[in-house]
Amino acid sequence: MKKLTNKEKEIMELYWQHGPMFVRELQEHYSEPRPHFNTLSTMVRLLEKNGFLGHKQYGNTYQYYATISEAEYGRSSLAGIIRSYFNNSYVSAVSAFVKEEKISVDDLRQLIETIEKGRE
Repeated sequence: MKKLTNKEKEIMELYWQHGPMFVRELQEHYSEPRPHFNTLSTMVRLLEKNGFLGHKQYGNTYQYYATISEAEYGRSSLAGIIRSYFNNSYVSAVSAFVKEEKISVDDLRQLIETIEKGRE
């Protein structure tokens, strides 16, 4: 799955928070100065082309909706990071967190417990 740019992620977060919207409604969620309607419309169409949004047609206008949840995007992003930076090894990723003291031994024990409970 393609990684979202900051602007694309900002738009997707609005769709994840507010649900289906027309571009005009999307524009109203921005504070002044708001992005131009045509700019948002172009970005929304690109997000649709890349599979992040779908649309439902109402006359000559479209209401867009997220086709992927925020959680699904987060999981795919994490998998991409592990694939790209840790040679597709989750053990290497966790080891890096341990070495940099970003995760404690107690956190690791809790993680192991969660994994073992999930296998039962």
